[in-house]
Amino acid sequence: MDRRRVEEAVMKGLMKAATLLIVGVLGLIMLTILVRGIRAMSWSMLTQTPKGGFYLGREGGILNAIVGSFYIAGGATGLAFAAAVPVVLYLNVFCRRGSRTAAVIRFLLDVLWGVPSIVFGAFGFLLMLAVGLRASLLGGILTVSLFVLPILCRAMDEVVRMIPTDLLESSYALGATRLQTAVRVVLRQASAGILTAVLIAFGRGVGDAASVLFTAGYSDQIPQSLTRPAATLPLAIFFQLGTPFPQVQDRAYAAALILTVVVLATSLLSRRLGRRLTRHSIS
Repeated sequence: MDRRRVEEAVMKGLMKAATLLIVGVLGLIMLTILVRGIRAMSWSMLTQTPKGGFYLGREGGILNAIVGSFYIAGGATGLAFAAAVPVVLYLNVFCRRGSRTAAVIRFLLDVLWGVPSIVFGAFGFLLMLAVGLRASLLGGILTVSLFVLPILCRAMDEVVRMIPTDLLESSYALGATRLQTAVRVVLRQASAGILTAVLIAFGRGVGDAASVLFTAGYSDQIPQSLTRPAATLPLAIFFQLGTPFPQVQDRAYAAALILTVVVLATSLLSRRLGRRLTRHSIS
């Protein structure tokens, strides 16, 4: 048998084995969460805040953590998006492609992307101490926004960089300014990819626990203002798994199941909207 065919067969076998391993591990995780979480799932768990003795297996739910997660992840993603759009447009429209400035900015964003979330949490905590801000919903939003900002910037940047240069030059030839080209051409052409980038940022924000451990605090109530502490699903899972009561631990798996469903639903919605927006893009 030809040596090249042998190498190809071996590599195909390794790729198939790696794929099966990844799918198997993912399936095992999902099966564990589903089996242990579904038996603790109830309507009261989704619609009620914790009552007295919740972590001793008594009544109540995790509505506070669900709402808090949406508050923090949604607010942080929106804040990071407002800061990321000007950065991305500057790198791809106002800054010359291939320039040293753009390369340095992208390198710094890559470095920030690789920084562990606990470091952002520690930085946010020190910043809160400096300005006299206590653990609160606002503190969690600000810290998570710093955490997802480089992720959102680089993801959006890669999408915008795929837009053909000829499209921008055609816009300039028709008399459009750089700002008009950035807003009316670039953002519209990259809208589907930008939506995916927002999804990535939201998923990282809603599922992160380290950055909000010291900054958002924890509360059994739904926060009524930005200065009040806020619970999140990851911290609810962490606290419930730390108890010695099996019933409470099952509730942790139920919370993990809810978190998984939230991320999955967001992903499916993003794909559906992305396909619709792609119709208005030039391929």
